[in-house]
Amino acid sequence: MSDGVLVARDGAIATVTLNKPERLNALDKGMWRALGEIFTRLDADESLRCVILRGAGEKAFAAGADIAEFATERANVEQAREYDRVVHPVLEAIARCRHPVVAMIRGACVGGGLEVAAVCDLRICGESSRFGIPVKNLGLVVAYGELQGLIDLVGRAAALEIARLEHYLPFLATTASATPFIGLFGTVWGVMAAFHGIGAQGSASLAVVAPGISEALIATAAGLGAAIPAVIGYNYFVNRVKHWAVEMEGFTMDLLNLLSRPAKVGRAAKDV
Repeated sequence: MSDGVLVARDGAIATVTLNKPERLNALDKGMWRALGEIFTRLDADESLRCVILRGAGEKAFAAGADIAEFATERANVEQAREYDRVVHPVLEAIARCRHPVVAMIRGACVGGGLEVAAVCDLRICGESSRFGIPVKNLGLVVAYGELQGLIDLVGRAAALEIARLEHYLPFLATTASATPFIGLFGTVWGVMAAFHGIGAQGSASLAVVAPGISEALIATAAGLGAAIPAVIGYNYFVNRVKHWAVEMEGFTMDLLNLLSRPAKVGRAAKDV
């Protein structure tokens, strides 16, 4: 087993550590293979209840694939395909693990590190966590299979955010609809009290009608005081939901278009 990936057990919990802190836990080919073998073994262990995946040190979860070996391992199309044949099964092994996999993320979580975190069941991040896919700066692209976990994760995150916003809508809609009628009822009740006072006293003086009218005005103000913020809040959350839906749809389309370009370039290069 590679020293670049360590496994520790604490009862029913296994902790898998990407152990190359001097290179921000960048994954070389040997580490990828070791990580896949470890998760295959952990998946078969029925005594486990949870797997924690973390990076050694405080600076990084994983700074992606180790670019130091790119000149020898990803220098051409065939090497890139071979590299993907190593990485893709590892991501599938993590995603298929029967036990919950929790990514404990501190510092850089980019490139291959982000791909690994995306296929975990849960991600717990610290304030120092940073995310990205900087491999484009090297003139390289990410394989479809490697990005699938990120695409799925973004879709779920957008759906959860929309659901969270929509959670407030029924309450706001009910408040905006009902409180004006409650205020109206209070107004009518106050006016009735004023007329009752007039009948009982036989006088329409200010001292007789003022208590009932003041109650009516207070009820009206209370109804409007609840209804107006509720309407504003309702419109705000409706617009936020629409904005999120449009933004996420646009992001998904842009991402898919971006992913399709390298495939076309690759096919063209192959044809040439």
